[in-house]
Amino acid sequence: FAYISTCSRFQLRRSAMYRNQYDNDISVWSPQGRILQIEYALEAVKQGSTTLGLKSSTHAILIALKRAQSDLSSHQKKIFPVDDHVAVSIAGLTADGRALSKFMRTECLNSKFLYDEALPVSRLVAAVGSKSQWRTMFYGDRPYGVGMLIAGYDSKGPHLYETSPSANYFNCKAMSIGARSQAARTYFEKKLDEFKDCTLEELINHGLVALRECL
Repeated sequence: FAYISTCSRFQLRRSAMYRNQYDNDISVWSPQGRILQIEYALEAVKQGSTTLGLKSSTHAILIALKRAQSDLSSHQKKIFPVDDHVAVSIAGLTADGRALSKFMRTECLNSKFLYDEALPVSRLVAAVGSKSQWRTMFYGDRPYGVGMLIAGYDSKGPHLYETSPSANYFNCKAMSIGARSQAARTYFEKKLDEFKDCTLEELINHGLVALRECL
């Protein structure tokens, strides 16, 4: 029994050693084909406070849970305006969320300056994905530890996108991210067929009910 216990401790130490060996940099792959720093960034999104978004045929909304870290501090801002037609809500590292929000504002301003028109939401999200991927490609860098829900409206109607630290982005009908967000996604799956024809007030009510499921 002592021999088995000793071997088990040795295997655990060796596993921890190899894990530390492969998570020091974003450009290093583990023998299992994983990039551990991206997994750590995805975990930071899962630990963030819940935020959710949903859309109808005429509106797209964002709702976030404002939760203070302690009784001695105020809550951190979760929803950031980007342009007249776009806003973003974050889960994860707030500093990274602010950095990406600033980048998105710059892209929207460049579009207005160069083309005298608002930047389409799909192109803005693609630019965010490219910037996020850039942080996963080179030695010495790290991925953004934040997930975002981007809601906007353009000539093609309302849009809702989800972005992740792995540089993936998805066009969504409804989505929630952050801690205990699975409960909201389950609610969305049950009510998804109702969202298309909802008014703004009905859409907000659905969002608040879904957020209550995450508390």
